[in-house]
Amino acid sequence: MTMSREQVIQTVLQSEELPTLPIVASKLLMLTGKEETTLTDIANLISKDMALSAKILKVSNSAFYSFPQQISSINQAVSILGTNAVRSLVLSFSFLSMRGKKDKTTTFNFEQFWEKSLAGAVAARLILDQVPGSDTEETFISALLHNIGQLVFASTLPELYDAVLAQVVEDDQAVECKIEQEIIGADHTLVGFSVAEQWGFPKSLLLPIEYHHRPEDYTGDDKQIGRSINAIYLSDILVGILYSDKPEDYHKRFRSEAKKRLGLKVLAINKILKEVHNLVDKTAEYFGLSMQPTKSVEEILQEANLKLSMLNMSYEEMNRELIHSKMELEKLTKELEQKNKLLENLANIDGLTEINNHRFFQNFLDQEINRSIRNERSISILLADIDHFKNFNDTYGHQTGDFILKELCRVCKEHIREYDLMARYGGEEFIFVLPETTPNEARIVAEKLRMAVENFPFDDGEATYKVTISIGVASAHPTGRDFKKNEFIGLADEALYQAKAKGRNRVAMYNPDKKKKWYKF
Repeated sequence: MTMSREQVIQTVLQSEELPTLPIVASKLLMLTGKEETTLTDIANLISKDMALSAKILKVSNSAFYSFPQQISSINQAVSILGTNAVRSLVLSFSFLSMRGKKDKTTTFNFEQFWEKSLAGAVAARLILDQVPGSDTEETFISALLHNIGQLVFASTLPELYDAVLAQVVEDDQAVECKIEQEIIGADHTLVGFSVAEQWGFPKSLLLPIEYHHRPEDYTGDDKQIGRSINAIYLSDILVGILYSDKPEDYHKRFRSEAKKRLGLKVLAINKILKEVHNLVDKTAEYFGLSMQPTKSVEEILQEANLKLSMLNMSYEEMNRELIHSKMELEKLTKELEQKNKLLENLANIDGLTEINNHRFFQNFLDQEINRSIRNERSISILLADIDHFKNFNDTYGHQTGDFILKELCRVCKEHIREYDLMARYGGEEFIFVLPETTPNEARIVAEKLRMAVENFPFDDGEATYKVTISIGVASAHPTGRDFKKNEFIGLADEALYQAKAKGRNRVAMYNPDKKKKWYKF
């Protein structure tokens, strides 16, 4: 007799074969759920695991992130990449280490599961790269874990799951879910959600696991989660192009659904289809996953079309068709090159706040430091954080939170010079670069920004909200190669921590007990 949903979940969660997260991953989930957690706390936790630290540094310095400078420590990685990115890396390595037992009696293909999971994560990240304002880091780990329920079934209920796989005649997740419910009593989305919930995953990672096969059932108002669910739904279709026996059907469906679900234009869809196979192979290398090279979508579709037409085509007809396809592909490539130049201009802007993003900030600061060295002038940076923003989002919702972020940027930009930079550092953190600015001048600017935010009525038409910020200030007079950019940013972060520790809604200057060699005034 088929078990009830509750019985299935209880059986799975109590099974001795249930995969478990490594201790570091579990502790990291707890840490990142606390508002008072600092970047230093996270770095200290990860640094205790030397093997994991080495893997994270390898990916941080790869083309997966493409940062211009070398990242040599976990402290740097956490500071530059941000909390979400580092959490995503830790969970990714933890998940990919769950190899399970090699049981010859089961028909579940563990190796192909890892390959498809990674391909889906890469595809989801690539898809959301085309949607301004999206959190690709959380979506990557959500996509990597979205079918974790299948692995759980194969590990804890192998005989029942083999019976399911015996009836699955085609690679259709919706059909498989229905068969799972009939034979086991629950589908892998519910079981995956339940296991991830027991692991302590946040809502932003849990809901995509639950709804990725039926995004229309998600009725929440969190835009980021909604985008993540739709991106993972689309990534499953894209993976179908790469691994199924009917790639042409998935290709047609992907183009239609990508436009319907996320409003993607033809150019963006073509970019995704063109790049996905290379990114899958590179990411597999970064994460140490051994797999066969992935064929391009164009090659897969060409092979599928040839199989269908070979019986009715003469050699001459086949040759003409191939030449025509090649010409069309060359034409499409030229169009992509032209459009990509336009997209480069958008690559430096944060989609939500419409100010410069973290990547642009890093490059801008490099240039201004070099200019300060040449001209022998000072430079200052301000690191600002919205006070209690997590509680604000929890109370009023993420839509109101997005409104606050955009309005705050507009207000702050009115109080800095035209050649100063304001950029989104990550989440609710913003960074300002003030060229040729002394410590006293930087303090005045920071206080002006703090007061402007405190006195501004954040009115969205329905209510007026009170918002305050804490600001850490660091100034330097760089004199040469000894100047360390990442340490400079770290000084502002330390000052910000002091501002928070002293009660928030205040400005704190970095005053070191022992100054760096390059810290000169």
